[in-house]
Amino acid sequence: MTSRAPSERSEDSPAPIPKMAAFKSLPAEHGNPGTLTPPGDSGLERFKEIVAQPVLASFIAGGVAGAVSRTVVSPLERLKILFQVQSVGRNEYKMSVHKALAKMWREEGLRGFMAGNGTNCIRIVPYSAVQFSAYNVYKRFFEDSPGSGLSPYQRLICGGLAGITSVTFTYPLDIVRTRLSIQSASFHGLTKKAGEKLPGMWGTLTAMYRNEGGFFALYRGIIPTVAGVAPYVGLNFMVYETMRTYFTPEGQKDPSAFGKLAAGAVSGAVAQTCTYPFDVLRRRFQINTMSGMGYQYKGIIDAVRVIVRTEGIRGLYKGIVPNLLKVAPSMASSWLSFELTRDFVMGKRRTGHL
Repeated sequence: MTSRAPSERSEDSPAPIPKMAAFKSLPAEHGNPGTLTPPGDSGLERFKEIVAQPVLASFIAGGVAGAVSRTVVSPLERLKILFQVQSVGRNEYKMSVHKALAKMWREEGLRGFMAGNGTNCIRIVPYSAVQFSAYNVYKRFFEDSPGSGLSPYQRLICGGLAGITSVTFTYPLDIVRTRLSIQSASFHGLTKKAGEKLPGMWGTLTAMYRNEGGFFALYRGIIPTVAGVAPYVGLNFMVYETMRTYFTPEGQKDPSAFGKLAAGAVSGAVAQTCTYPFDVLRRRFQINTMSGMGYQYKGIIDAVRVIVRTEGIRGLYKGIVPNLLKVAPSMASSWLSFELTRDFVMGKRRTGHL
């Protein structure tokens, strides 16, 4: 019998399994012959690392939070606008909140509850995304080290700057949302012909651009908007962070889901109440040239003077009841959605809560 060398094997015998079979070699022509690299979704891991960066993670989570919060309170959001744009002599929606909601449902159905919400979500997703991500950018100028906390006043400043940034980027969509919210309402002077098809978002944008002053028509009312948004967003971030600590159990890093909801509700209520007159001015200026509404304010001071003279101080707080009814679930769902999405995106890479 002929003996076989140890290195030889028969053609029908199975090939030995290399101990490093789980690794793959790079081609020799790449100048790295025989180099073994471990397997794995390296591309997926790199993607996870990119989206887990605080600014980008906040951008994604902020967009989700905006869409969720606005859809939850869409009927109250629209009702607030209808109350805000009523001046002296207009009584179509001069009634309690539940009666106004019933009127809206009776005349327009579910579509009435959601009127303008599509445009609002298209606006609020980038608005909220830019706001949360911009906050993370601005806070780097104030924190002593990455992830360190800020004082309440520093959060107020960072939030204010973030609010200005986000509203500047998305304001044209906000003014169109206001137009869409009231064009189907039963206001005298806005009577529609039977079967008339109301314009949508792009139709309204185009008509405003062509007929009301071009590019600047899309930014009408932005000055009172910025004046109101900056302190509102600043207060929102500052109060939320403060309340968040009160709802965090001792020894824990984060509050429960209920604690986050409660902190968001309180922060929204405080911020909205303090800055609400600016919101009324914003809506009035957004429809200042809209045919049938009758507003012809010359400027912010003139608008305040006319509103107080003809409608009293209460005129600056029109719509605040449905606004306060909506702000608690709106901000509560917004902050909870933000934190849940941000934690999901960042995973174990998260170091701070904002």
